[in-house]
Amino acid sequence: MQLSFAPLVTQTGPAVVNVYAKQQVRARSPFAGDPFFEQFFGRQMPPRVQSSLGSGVIVDPSGIIVTNFHVIRDADEVKVALADGREFESRILLKDESLDLAVLKIESDDAFPVIGIGDSDALAVGDLVLAIGNPFGVGQTTTSGIVSALARNHVGISDFGFFIQTDAAINPGNSGGALIDMSGNLVGINTAIFSRSGGSIGIGFAIPSNMVRAVVESARQGGDAFERPFVGAEFDAVTAQIAEALGMARPRGAIVTSLFEGGPAEKAGLAPGDVVLTLNGAPIQHVDALGYRLATQPIGSTVTFDVLSKGKERQIEVELVRAPEGANETIVDIPGDSPFAGAKVAELSPRLAQRLRMPGSASGVVMVDVPRGTPAAQFGFRPRDIVREVNGETIDTPQTLEKVAMTKSRWWRFTIERDGNLLQQMLRY
Repeated sequence: MQLSFAPLVTQTGPAVVNVYAKQQVRARSPFAGDPFFEQFFGRQMPPRVQSSLGSGVIVDPSGIIVTNFHVIRDADEVKVALADGREFESRILLKDESLDLAVLKIESDDAFPVIGIGDSDALAVGDLVLAIGNPFGVGQTTTSGIVSALARNHVGISDFGFFIQTDAAINPGNSGGALIDMSGNLVGINTAIFSRSGGSIGIGFAIPSNMVRAVVESARQGGDAFERPFVGAEFDAVTAQIAEALGMARPRGAIVTSLFEGGPAEKAGLAPGDVVLTLNGAPIQHVDALGYRLATQPIGSTVTFDVLSKGKERQIEVELVRAPEGANETIVDIPGDSPFAGAKVAELSPRLAQRLRMPGSASGVVMVDVPRGTPAAQFGFRPRDIVREVNGETIDTPQTLEKVAMTKSRWWRFTIERDGNLLQQMLRY
């Protein structure tokens, strides 16, 4: 009897691809600001091209590919190379930085080889897995290992907090590659490693396939960003002190900290201080696990929570809906000659806050995008900055900011909110 992974690799290897991303970067000339040298050398240096290499997995015979967001971040051009040597230009269907996932599309008259998406919830610690990718650009490589842990959070890779941990060797270039089980199904997208040297030391992390399936389905339906279901509640971790105060034997679950008025959670009877213990029977180990479980549920479905409320456990059903839109969803491009010029701003709503990975209770005029090369980007503004006040005027709508930005002024005094902190600045422009 010969024990070998060769049949699995033969079956799945053709569906793992190389992803090449290119980005043009413009650098400021060292002579910028000098009138004499500027007329000869200009203000900008010739653009240089940055390249990144990663892996991807074909999950649909029509050419739908899943990879990591950080592989194609800010890319101007993305190419895909198959294991048989064919190369294709690809287009980006969907990307989500918080999940570190992106969905690409390539075209051909022939069907592409695929790896079926499996059920990552069926994994157990100790299960055998294979990692397939293109480490260091040396070519397709397969490594074996086991599932070392499940539901890992606080990894520091992205906002996502529900990783599969494996000791199958994952190295730079493996990002976006396949983690497969012994049935040849995709159970994870290899994303990152913990390492002090830059090479694998047996601690790698993969995004579970159930999350991948939800993102792919969103892309199939035409979405350019992944939309999470809305429950109308904010949750926090249950610490040891909170667990003791609530009479719990150990910290687990996610505690409700606030409710959106009229939201699904409030209608279902959830209250601040309640602790969500399970979702559809799946235990909630920590608050990130609740976020993951909710994100994998389709909008329009109803989920069942086991809740600890006032010392007693009860079950409630919560409908998952789309996050509400605001009264004014218009995105305004700030014109004129001011530090805000070029920024794209809008009035915050629960739906926009979700898209920008901000608390659902956040309000105000937020910077949705700050394109490279604009005055706003040069002055250090970032997406998710909330503009509170400019030159003594309160900014309550995008139109107010547009009007203030069009005024002629050499001095600008403004207040913005960034990550919950108020920042005040005065500058000459």
